[in-house]
Amino acid sequence: MDAPIAVVLAAGKGTRMESDLPKVLCRALDRPLIDWVLDAVFAAGVERALVVVGYRSEDVRQALAGRSNVEFALQSEQLGTGHAVMMCRESLTAHDGPVLVVTGDSPLVQQDSIEQLLARFRQQRPACILGTVIKDDPQGLGRIVRDPTGAFQGIVEERDATPEQRRIREVNMSTYVFDSSALLESLERLTCENRQREYYLTDCPRILLGLGRDVQALPVLKACEALSINTVAELALAEAEMQRLGYRPR
Repeated sequence: MDAPIAVVLAAGKGTRMESDLPKVLCRALDRPLIDWVLDAVFAAGVERALVVVGYRSEDVRQALAGRSNVEFALQSEQLGTGHAVMMCRESLTAHDGPVLVVTGDSPLVQQDSIEQLLARFRQQRPACILGTVIKDDPQGLGRIVRDPTGAFQGIVEERDATPEQRRIREVNMSTYVFDSSALLESLERLTCENRQREYYLTDCPRILLGLGRDVQALPVLKACEALSINTVAELALAEAEMQRLGYRPR
């Protein structure tokens, strides 16, 4: 089995960040958000990262030019997270092993969380593992639905959830480990039959379940990893949490 590789989603603008920069280049503790993500990914044992760029792609490429283990895939149109991963298909075809998928704007992603996901993959080699978090206030996030035995059944977005499902506190945080061949198989079957006409990576676990493949949800993410950054105020909260946890600017 090949060493883990990562797909880092970094194509977006971040329209509410009050900046013209790509969102992943906004700074926390005086470093671009994506730098913190890549540090955690490589510290956890990933050997190569495929960074999906789009908006002002040359700026992201230039910011990461000093990293020898980073390659780039261009998403010229932003047609959803699944579409972003599709841009990496050529690089993933020859890979036989785990593919970690993370977002490039999540500086609080934790090395040990990734390590636990990769360890489970090595032990059981499922088609997909979702890294999830138990959140006191899950408002706005996709809920993890399980059957009576505790097995993963699917992700239900809040707008589609029943009142009972909205009480679920385990949520999806866009952190996945896929078997490379299973990921490619699910991407081939992905469609954009939704109101936004976009390809969603969240549909891939459902597709794999429908094919009878083993899909798991592992609630190993920490509360800090649930801090989303969509506004300047949320960036300030994340930066304060990084300081509390002992992160140091470089």
